[in-house]
Amino acid sequence: MKLDSSLSAVVTGGASGLGLATVRALREAGVKVAIFDINEDSGQAIAAEVGATFCKVDIMSEDSVLAGFEAARAAQGQERILVHCAVVSKGGKTVSKDKETGGFKRMSTQDYAISAEGVLVASYRIASIAALGMAALDPLEDGERGSILLTSSAAAQDGQVGQVAYGSLKAGVNGMVLPMARDLMELGIRVNAIMPGIFATPPMLRFKDMNPAMYESLNNSVPFPKRLGKPEEFAGLALEITRNSYINAQLFRIDGAIRFPPR
Repeated sequence: MKLDSSLSAVVTGGASGLGLATVRALREAGVKVAIFDINEDSGQAIAAEVGATFCKVDIMSEDSVLAGFEAARAAQGQERILVHCAVVSKGGKTVSKDKETGGFKRMSTQDYAISAEGVLVASYRIASIAALGMAALDPLEDGERGSILLTSSAAAQDGQVGQVAYGSLKAGVNGMVLPMARDLMELGIRVNAIMPGIFATPPMLRFKDMNPAMYESLNNSVPFPKRLGKPEEFAGLALEITRNSYINAQLFRIDGAIRFPPR
């Protein structure tokens, strides 16, 4: 798929971190971009800066996501590219010490369900709505109509203590890729996922000032190069997957060769 001004894209979580880097990279390639994000102030400012369309979207709400796609398509036409970076998840161990009672407590079913909605269900929701719109497009070379790229995580394979929800549900995202790609193959819509390791996104960068020793430890935990990933490196991979029409139903781990220990 040749990336140029004839194409439209939707990037969820596009107001910060990996999503923002992807928005910038797509705009540099000339692609029209709609930013889906819950943070209206940042989203509007970035959209004005890079020449994108901002849509305030809550990925936990079907109505909000549908309204976002409707607004994006009205502004820039049907998207051929979807990059889904937004996520909502709760942390916690399956069973842990309860400091208040001195006994034990478990991560609640409700917290796990919220994570399931924000990781796995949201990924299906956004991908399937995008695919439905792409299906009506005229095909490009090779019969391609669109590219869907989901964001998984290295935690899908190396889930650590306290990541029972996040790790298992990102593994669910991985498991969605092949059957969804097969569902959509006759429509010419590709589906892939990226599994980033530790990247220099806003949550990680907070440690740089708050706990420099921990931040340095995170850098040193990466085999090579010994640093956190740059969001631009994620975006570069995202664009190559989107460009290369022979990449389909694949999971790409980008992590500096790190393998997470239990803690």
